[in-house]
Amino acid sequence: MRQGHPNQSQKMALAGLVAVLLPVFFPDLFKPLGRASPSMFSEWNAPKPRHLPLLKAAIQRQIPFRQQLDLWSPLPDQGWKPCIRTTDDTPLPRKSPGYIQVFLDGGLNQQRMGICDAVAVAKILNATLVIPHLEVNPVWQDTSSFSDIFDVDHFVSLLEGDISIVKELPSEYSWSTREYYATGIRDTRIKMAPVHASANWYLENVLPILQRFGIAAISPFSHRLTFNNLPTNIQRLRCKVNFEALAFVPHIRELGQTLVSRLRYPVTESQATGNLNVKNGREEMRNQGSGKFVVLHLRFDKDMAAHSACDFGGGKAERMALAKYRQVIWQGRVVNSQFTNEELRSQGRCPLTPEQIGLLLAALGFSNSTRLYLASHKVYGGESRISTLRKLFPLMEDKKSLSSAEERAKVKGKASLLAAVDYYVSMQSDVFISASPGNMHNAVLGHRAFLNLKTIRPNMALLGQLFLNKSMEWSDFQHAVIQGHKNRQGHIRLRKEKQSIYTYPAPNCMCQA
Repeated sequence: MRQGHPNQSQKMALAGLVAVLLPVFFPDLFKPLGRASPSMFSEWNAPKPRHLPLLKAAIQRQIPFRQQLDLWSPLPDQGWKPCIRTTDDTPLPRKSPGYIQVFLDGGLNQQRMGICDAVAVAKILNATLVIPHLEVNPVWQDTSSFSDIFDVDHFVSLLEGDISIVKELPSEYSWSTREYYATGIRDTRIKMAPVHASANWYLENVLPILQRFGIAAISPFSHRLTFNNLPTNIQRLRCKVNFEALAFVPHIRELGQTLVSRLRYPVTESQATGNLNVKNGREEMRNQGSGKFVVLHLRFDKDMAAHSACDFGGGKAERMALAKYRQVIWQGRVVNSQFTNEELRSQGRCPLTPEQIGLLLAALGFSNSTRLYLASHKVYGGESRISTLRKLFPLMEDKKSLSSAEERAKVKGKASLLAAVDYYVSMQSDVFISASPGNMHNAVLGHRAFLNLKTIRPNMALLGQLFLNKSMEWSDFQHAVIQGHKNRQGHIRLRKEKQSIYTYPAPNCMCQA
């Protein structure tokens, strides 16, 4: 054996040393490569398109002008209008029985619903509400407070005739903090509030504590007030809070409006390179008529993918990673895990992948010149996962592509603030569509229904069956999609028993015109 050539064990040792030192000397290799992208050494392998024949046909699609016109047209008057003014002119009591505190879990939209319920409970008890405390989000580790997200002065002033609100507790109750309740059992904390508790439950169980101690802290408080059998004024008050009192802080609205403006009046390449004045160019486009855009809430993060128990085409590495994630997070307990992937898809229980939501939009009639805003915190699989969606909609944008780092500085790293920006843009869009049900989907769906704005609800069961048919031609797929979504574009649906008033505001918070 010649000297100077390393043997096999030496080679392996050298390779191991390189693997250890790479993250130290080249940390960027192990960081996300682009927005929502996995690292170069991710567990995830980019899958090939799962519906290649449909994808090829969709890329070459020709959309009739009439179909596009109908798709972008506003919803006609459906005979319903917002109706949140109550007939209850009873003045607020001179003396409140005490202060109500609530501690809210979850993300932005779950907390938003909890705030609305807290106002309603305060009204039921004639109590004074303390501005709700938002817990640190366990998934995104977001420490944003109520005042970081919502305009507190607007909230207080708009509700001053309905309930009494204080921003902070008086000094004699300064001991009533989140830390105080975390260190032991406290007489002033209500932990046993049942899910969807009735108004009588609060009168029987919380009012006595208020009267005895002057304060009551309810935690947990998510989904702790019923949607049924409540007085009309309480129901309408909840909608007033949700649709009018909860306004975002100015810098969120300003950033959101900047994104909306750039979506409606995009700067052309010649303008961007200085051949035309940007301001004059935008004015010219304004004179020609506002542009239109659609918001896609692409809820496709790792948490969602793991919890669905579906197969998303990432191969063995992805399946093993998701299985391990389920075991760590939920100790193996996953909804629908007893069904096969085919059964779950045929029942419409699998979230749509970026490829599938792109095919849906294309079949509905959105052309490749559609400006598509991507509202999503993080996409599992990253840029590679959404590459097929970008092929269908090359004008796809998001917060990062439409704004500078300086403009996003106040929301950087804050999941709730980023979600608030997306919520604002979603409410300004001509069309909104969500790839799968969830709190964001439900919140925006209800808010847009309240304002009679076009919102497409994917027919999950139909799409699951269509995507299982690997031999379907594009024309048949397109026809089935169009027929299956005729009445799923923002048509008013009356709330049924136990359904959320925030998702279905009619008839409780809307009146027939």
